[in-house]
Amino acid sequence: MMIETRRSLSSSKGDRLSGVRWWREIGWRHIIGVIVIGYAIFPVVFVISASLNATGSLVGSSRLFSSFSLINFQALNETQFWSWIGNSLWIGAVTSVGSVLMGAAAAYAFSRFRFSGRRAGLMTLLIVQMFPQLLTFVAIFLLLTALGDLHPLLGLNSRIALIMVYLGGALGMNTFLMYGFFNTVPKELDEAAKVDGASHLQIFFVIILRLVAPILAVVGLLGFIGTFSDYLLAGIILTDESKWTVAVGLFQFVSEQNSARWGLFAAGAVITAIPVVVLFLVLQRYIVSGLTAGAVKG
Repeated sequence: MMIETRRSLSSSKGDRLSGVRWWREIGWRHIIGVIVIGYAIFPVVFVISASLNATGSLVGSSRLFSSFSLINFQALNETQFWSWIGNSLWIGAVTSVGSVLMGAAAAYAFSRFRFSGRRAGLMTLLIVQMFPQLLTFVAIFLLLTALGDLHPLLGLNSRIALIMVYLGGALGMNTFLMYGFFNTVPKELDEAAKVDGASHLQIFFVIILRLVAPILAVVGLLGFIGTFSDYLLAGIILTDESKWTVAVGLFQFVSEQNSARWGLFAAGAVITAIPVVVLFLVLQRYIVSGLTAGAVKG
């Protein structure tokens, strides 16, 4: 009897110790995770609640889901919101594809070829990226104004010009990000392909791009999100309302204090988030490997 009692006491003591150990090693992380998730998801819930509030005011939407109405979503059809969405999707898609191709080609050259100024070029790309593109909007405006006199497609109020500005701003960072990933691909593959008679172009498109798919997905995703949500450069370059991106168009709903339409803004923000979320879910399996694999070999 006494032996069984001692066993039960030791067992309960071991359970308490294991519980304390679990809390020290794992349990506290769950609490922090719940707090972080709540902190991150509250703005999303608030915007969804505001989009479903018929009053259309930010103050009237302070109580979450106090009313349920689709009037704000229906009112978007009376604006050029869907044209703005189309412009943003087109500009974002072209920019992401272009940034992937340009960055991959530059990274392949820096990774595989040895030429004069190679290291200096990499350092220059890194140093240039220390200065945000925001600092250059005055120079970009003056440059596009001058180019517009030569050809309208290269000047202000041109979506092609905006895409070119985005591509130029993203080239340096994308090249440096892809460069580390390209270095993880064994060069013996290139040599074996050359023995079989493959050219550099065939090696690049047929072999290398397939092996570096994770970093291509990451760069494409970051490029799409960055251009899709950009307001400053798009607001400076695109002056015609029909050519606005969704970020510029939504800002017009709340730009005037006395006539701000927060309900329309919230409804538009909810719809605008859908393409980004869908793209993120499709490419999420590439994100971790794409961001970490290139860090082990530079």
